[in-house]
Amino acid sequence: HGETPPISSTGPLDDPQRAWEFNPDYQRLVVAWNTVLPRLEELKTVLDKAYALAKSPQTWEAPVGERYVKDIREWRTRLSAYRHAVLTAISDEAADTPRWVQTTANAPHAFQ
Repeated sequence: HGETPPISSTGPLDDPQRAWEFNPDYQRLVVAWNTVLPRLEELKTVLDKAYALAKSPQTWEAPVGERYVKDIREWRTRLSAYRHAVLTAISDEAADTPRWVQTTANAPHAFQ
């Protein structure tokens, strides 16, 4: 997505064959983020829909429905905390992982 490697100066002591590649460890984090985010959003959407149905007076009688509303509210809270923890863990690791690493290949290539 428009990623470019770091610019290397070509001074007299630099290795002219030095090139950069997208760091496989960083690529793994990008894939993890892109895999987990849609699933977490899907779970949130399903719970939000169930919550709306449970709150509807047409779905349950008040005493019965309130128990389900309370349970679903708790699941939504737990999912929100889990989502935050997972995405923060990926972000924190990505912040400490260089995007580009040196390679002996002749040309840079970015993650597709």
